[in-house]
Amino acid sequence: MKIWHQDITVAMANERAKNSMSEYLGIIFTDVGDDFLVARMPVDHRTKQPVGIMHGGASCVLAETVGSTAANYCVDQKEFYCVGLDINTNHIRSMREGFVIGIAKPFHLGRTTQVWSIEIKDEAGKLVSINRLTMAVLKRA
Repeated sequence: MKIWHQDITVAMANERAKNSMSEYLGIIFTDVGDDFLVARMPVDHRTKQPVGIMHGGASCVLAETVGSTAANYCVDQKEFYCVGLDINTNHIRSMREGFVIGIAKPFHLGRTTQVWSIEIKDEAGKLVSINRLTMAVLKRA
């Protein structure tokens, strides 16, 4: 079942991310389906902590980026917008290099809140982190 309020393309999601933290960190949207959105992020000098592994906060940025972008395409953007209310991340595996891929799928799409699952995996498909993102759906003034 298609969850999007309007058509969404990878190009639209990437355009929306311009001039933001997402663009600075090299996050690129790569795929969209009827009920999911996918983005990837490099593990490099921008996303690592001093000991040489991906910073946990970078995982959160990827999760919130892909989840909040997806959330905003699930509402009528002329009347509503979505912002992060809570994020929970469990780190499973560390990363030293390469790319991580975040896949966002909804648990709940409500009138005032949305809850999203974002799995972050490495390029081989191994789980790096699991994330739960709660979004507030707000009415535009």
